[in-house]
Amino acid sequence: MNKTININLGGFFFHIDEVAYQKLKRYLESISRSLSDDPQGKNEIIADIEARISELLSEKITDARQVVNEGDIDDIIKIMGQPEDYAEAEEEYNDASYSYKRNSTSGKKLFRDGDDKFIGGVAAGIAHYFNVDTIWIRLGLLALFFGGGFGIILYIILWILLPEAKTTAEKLQMEGEPVNIDNIEKKIREEFNNVSENVSVLANKASEKIKDGANEFSEKMNQTFSGKTRKNNGLQDFIDTLGKIILVFFKVIGKFIGAILVFVAAAVILSLIISGFSVGSLEWLNVDGEFLQYPPFFYDAVLPRWVLTLAMFLLIGIPFLILFVLGLRILSSSVKQFTKATSLTLLGIWIVALLTMIFTGLDFGTSHANYGQSVKKTTINLAEKDTLTLKMVNDDEIYYRHNLRRSSHKYEVDVDGTPKVYSNYVKVDVKKSNSNEAYLILQKESKGKSKSSASKNAEKVEYKFEIIDNTIVLDAYYLSEYKNMWKDEEINITFYIPEGNTVYFDHSVKNFLYNVDNEADIYDKDMANHHFKMTDKTLKCTDCIEELKDDEIIEQESI
Repeated sequence: MNKTININLGGFFFHIDEVAYQKLKRYLESISRSLSDDPQGKNEIIADIEARISELLSEKITDARQVVNEGDIDDIIKIMGQPEDYAEAEEEYNDASYSYKRNSTSGKKLFRDGDDKFIGGVAAGIAHYFNVDTIWIRLGLLALFFGGGFGIILYIILWILLPEAKTTAEKLQMEGEPVNIDNIEKKIREEFNNVSENVSVLANKASEKIKDGANEFSEKMNQTFSGKTRKNNGLQDFIDTLGKIILVFFKVIGKFIGAILVFVAAAVILSLIISGFSVGSLEWLNVDGEFLQYPPFFYDAVLPRWVLTLAMFLLIGIPFLILFVLGLRILSSSVKQFTKATSLTLLGIWIVALLTMIFTGLDFGTSHANYGQSVKKTTINLAEKDTLTLKMVNDDEIYYRHNLRRSSHKYEVDVDGTPKVYSNYVKVDVKKSNSNEAYLILQKESKGKSKSSASKNAEKVEYKFEIIDNTIVLDAYYLSEYKNMWKDEEINITFYIPEGNTVYFDHSVKNFLYNVDNEADIYDKDMANHHFKMTDKTLKCTDCIEELKDDEIIEQESI
């Protein structure tokens, strides 16, 4: 059974047992001995420390009859710091219940900040250590979280390993401030002032509530005694309750909207970071091929690609960064908004990125404004009634295609160390020659800023064919400059055959024939592996008769 003592600490009365009282007394005396001999300064500091201890004890004491025990004092000392933290002289604090060693505490240390925590205070502690704004650390951890879940693992590890800054000395070490009497006093004053402000705000709110209640009670009493009691009190109470429910509902909706803003903005920012690596950084690491997918306006642009990548990232990323911070502010009032200087800087950067994109878009539009073509005629030495064979081949060393077919899709390839555009958009047609001469017309099409530049672009398109006796071997592809990746380019080859000559379509040309007229209106793909003779009007199949008869027999049997 312990003796209980009543004490006045910082203007508040407490019931404290004798053991706890002696420990608290020795603690305050030790701090007093550690301070300088200036009575005025010492008394002022001791008064601040007592006020802070009183505030901490008030949080622990929930009942006026509750007695402060030794454990409560130990917790207070742990938070306030040891007596040697307050010392400037080399005086050690020795006591039966304490054994301390003086050490140097001037360096910055890594702690968790419990006063500015969103979850565990890890981000705030790291921000203090590196002297940066907490929002950037949280953004980095969130990016790591969406990038494979590594962020949440790292956060949990740091949460476990890093201690929380609880004492005044630890908070000063976390912020990189020297642990001396001036800083300790300053820190205690700040915390005490913050608590006083919070208490003041709560007191004002409570006072307003009491005042409103008194006014409402006074009005009801006046109405009662004046005989003018309202008949709609029940309705008014119902409306007030409904209003409160709606207000709570909108608060919940607001939090939900904040969470959506944070999630969407974080997802977009992370996607931009990944896209920036795939479009820009990987190119610097010599990673190429189909993995890199540039937007259309990146090709044939005046500005370098890394500039366009950065501009697009900033143009999209800055608004979503603002939305992300807005969502955090909706979820937590402790998140600070951007300063005026930061806001103006972000706005200026965003405007520059916007102007860059507008300039590039206009340049891209003008580079596709006009069509141009290059036409070349080649004579074919074909005797009367000879058969002309058409074949298509691909260069598998440039780009392997298992099934050759016409396609407008383009691929990036490397030809002798130079990036090129590879495409199979080749059209083959056969028409009747108006003379006894057999020839082919090779027409290459492209786009450009003007008719002249478009024609020059078309002329630069690389396409080859070879004439071997009566066989013409055509390339199943064409090559173009890399900057023309998104320009509409194509190859049109038209054979003009005199009347009486025959054309044999090899199986390889089956998917490249384009609207070839013939008497029986046979589909282009079905013309492969057949001979077609040029009549006075159009082509006529000479080896399709048996198949036609077989089809007629099948139809008759089905009837």
